[in-house]
Amino acid sequence: MAAQKIQGGDIVEMQGDEMTRIIWDLIKEKLILPYVDLNLHFFDLGVEHRDATDDQVTIDAANATLKYNVAVKCATITPDEARVEEFKLKKMWKSPNGTIRNILGGTVFREPIIVKNVPRLVNTWSKPIIIGRHAHADQYKATDFVVPSAGKLEIKFVSADGTQTIQETVFDFKGPGVSLSMYNTDDSIRDFAHASFKYALQRKFPLYLSTKNTILKKYDGRFKDIFAEIYVEYEAEFKAAGIWYEHRLIDDMVAQAMKSDGGFVWRKARTTTEMFNLTLLQQGYGS
Repeated sequence: MAAQKIQGGDIVEMQGDEMTRIIWDLIKEKLILPYVDLNLHFFDLGVEHRDATDDQVTIDAANATLKYNVAVKCATITPDEARVEEFKLKKMWKSPNGTIRNILGGTVFREPIIVKNVPRLVNTWSKPIIIGRHAHADQYKATDFVVPSAGKLEIKFVSADGTQTIQETVFDFKGPGVSLSMYNTDDSIRDFAHASFKYALQRKFPLYLSTKNTILKKYDGRFKDIFAEIYVEYEAEFKAAGIWYEHRLIDDMVAQAMKSDGGFVWRKARTTTEMFNLTLLQQGYGS
């Protein structure tokens, strides 16, 4: 007599590109569906279908995840110039991961799975270092362009009611160049902070926020200030759990991580440093 299937719920299924399509189908058909009844909500996030829908399918998949709370996403291609030519795409579509995270809120935790017989390049890391990413706005929503000639680059903010204007000269170009503008919001940074403190308490690990506020005094400094403000709400619980929160410069934090045995949650402002350190940590744990 066949075993009764487990009754599951709603799951958003985001199909990906290339081999992940085959691998996910094998996992689903052989290891999941024979044993679990699921109500799957399917979205094809393959690069060609994203192109055909002008990336609307990515937005629809993210909104479905907001509705059902659980999703499985396969790896997808973020096209560069070569991929645009290979797949005859309309344009270089933005990262689907970035689009989805911006809609969901942007907080992502990455924890390595330590396996005894998988050699680690950093053999002192006996406990996990959990990377917390604030994958909202920043480079995922940046505005960049090629500066065509000599001229003045300015940045301007006008309040919604029109009563306040901030205008700064960024650079006086003597010839062609490039420009990049990024942003984030206090609401998103606060959500990021609350998620970080709650996750650290859940894992009973200390929490570190690393920034480069010595250079980006306003941008990274805003992350530092908001984390310090919100930590007051969690400080008693942290002390009771025997853990702590600290802000450190990214330079100091990288050095500490390399010498440590792991066992902490590491949050970073801005996506570029997150991705560098995430890649470094994955290699260090033998990924």
